[in-house]
Amino acid sequence: MEQETRKSWLGAVLLLGLAWLATAALLHPTFWSMAQIWERSETFAHGYVILPIALWLTWRMRHDLAAVQTAPDWRALLFIVPFALGWLAARVGGVLVVEQYMLVSILIATVWLLFGPAMLRAAAFPLGYLLLMVPAGEALIPPLIEFTADFTVGAVQLIGIPVHREGTFFSLPTGDWSVVEGCSGLRYLIASFTLGTLYAYLTYRTLWKRVAFSVAAVVVPIFANGVRATMIVLIAHYSDMKLALGVDHFIYGWVWFGIVMLVMFWVGLIWREDDDAEREPPPARTAKSDWRPALALAAVLALATAYQAHVVGHSMHAAHLSPPQGAGWEREASAMTSWAPHWQGMDQMLTAHYRAGERRVMLNVAWYGAQRDGAELINSQNIMVPEKHPVWRSLGRKVTRHEVAGAPLELAESVMDSRADNQRLLVWQWQRIQGRDGISPYRAKIELTLSALLGEGTEAAAVILAAPYENDPAEARAILTAFLAEHKVALDASLDRANEP
Repeated sequence: MEQETRKSWLGAVLLLGLAWLATAALLHPTFWSMAQIWERSETFAHGYVILPIALWLTWRMRHDLAAVQTAPDWRALLFIVPFALGWLAARVGGVLVVEQYMLVSILIATVWLLFGPAMLRAAAFPLGYLLLMVPAGEALIPPLIEFTADFTVGAVQLIGIPVHREGTFFSLPTGDWSVVEGCSGLRYLIASFTLGTLYAYLTYRTLWKRVAFSVAAVVVPIFANGVRATMIVLIAHYSDMKLALGVDHFIYGWVWFGIVMLVMFWVGLIWREDDDAEREPPPARTAKSDWRPALALAAVLALATAYQAHVVGHSMHAAHLSPPQGAGWEREASAMTSWAPHWQGMDQMLTAHYRAGERRVMLNVAWYGAQRDGAELINSQNIMVPEKHPVWRSLGRKVTRHEVAGAPLELAESVMDSRADNQRLLVWQWQRIQGRDGISPYRAKIELTLSALLGEGTEAAAVILAAPYENDPAEARAILTAFLAEHKVALDASLDRANEP
């Protein structure tokens, strides 16, 4: 590479590095949120190595990239501006994973902006690999847990061992089991996909083989995790619960995962496509660079962050929630249960216990005066019961619709079970936002985000009702329906008044 050409590329790469640093600095809360998750979560610790791997891949193909005709392309702003708006909406709405994807997407689009679409195409894989920096995938945990439980219970029954199952909990004659977050296989799935896509890119040249192996890197670990869970249960069962518990539970899991990955890579070598052709590197072109697109990028991001700071400064008014009274239901001083929803960050929490003869109901209202970091209505930490709770466990959750006070009410219905006193509760939960009820977290996020972006209030509440039952949850369902028939209107009026400044 001639001296002048080398100098032009050093200047262009330096400009890209400065643009990336400026992006990370302007959107630093998003960047640090990713780094913090990498630090505390073993599942996403691979985030640290994604950028070095992408840089290494780029260095491997440096001669081919140096031969690409480059020129700044202002059309990239047609994508960068929507990405910046997406970052703004996600930042205001508290959708962290979207916020992080928007940051990485801006970094990728910056290559297009400064070097042009030809460079974007030539470096497509290393740039696309950067998306794996985003710690995403937690939404897959519930379906992965359900699949693992189905697979394990089905396999054990197929062998002939009797199994009693309730939700993700099941019992064998030798002991009790539950499929929790750590058993979902998400960690294996993410590790497999991260390694598998890289392996496919380095091993194959044709697109369909790369795609096929990447798909296999998703499907294989899901079924392998089901086999792993089944083997652990069987080892413990046949050893009278002496093996595959505690530390060796996790050791067996990682050993099995290592074996599966080695076999998958070994099989993948059958169709490998080596690039054995010795060829001269193509002649390098002079890199064209321009600082003006980088300044335009910085201006767009600065406007987005400035507006986000303005929106976050929205003041919150004080409110007082009052529990509904009368209508044949009397307030009780004593609690009917030791269970309470695990909600956090709310500005007010109302808890009231009611009795009407033998019927008993607990009401919880978590009210948020303004949506902000650590105080959000829709948050993965707002759950009915923490995993591995010493007393309570959730036996299932489903979204259902009931006729209440002459109007349909969509809500989430859960069954809570106490191991201490064998008490069971039927729990109903829904959100009330801007005078409307619902249970969809996506709809709630969109409504609250739009309100925040327009400078309006983001007051919202989670309403939770619980009633005990002995044998049939229909007993509690009738009690909750009767309670709401008498108090829904008054409860809604109290929440709507709390939302008024």
